[in-house]
Amino acid sequence: MRVFTALFPMSLALAVASGAFAQDAELGQKVFNKCKACHVADQETNRVGPSLKGVIGRTAGTYAGYSYSPAMKEAGEGGLVWNDESLTNYLRKPKDVVPKTKMAFAGLKTDEDIANVIAYLKQFSQNQ
Repeated sequence: MRVFTALFPMSLALAVASGAFAQDAELGQKVFNKCKACHVADQETNRVGPSLKGVIGRTAGTYAGYSYSPAMKEAGEGGLVWNDESLTNYLRKPKDVVPKTKMAFAGLKTDEDIANVIAYLKQFSQNQ
């Protein structure tokens, strides 16, 4: 019992420090409200930004009918595919992942918000 009592707080601290958050699509929908001015997730409709329906597993810069920046097209040609890791990095600070992208959004502030938005987007992606 003493070992458990000593190890439990350490494992809890490690999980928090590593950004291991459970993904919650319902909370992600609320966070996605920040994105709605430019993106749609549940329909194949482009706005200022491309539709994000089916974004999980999609190569960056390839959604049909959207005029991507040369930087985003190059990122896709270079192998950028949207998955949990790449979306996490991009949603944290887009310009660090794809410099010179047209997206003006500075990024989401917390790992929890990012994880939840990804869970929300997964609902509309078959390529998880």
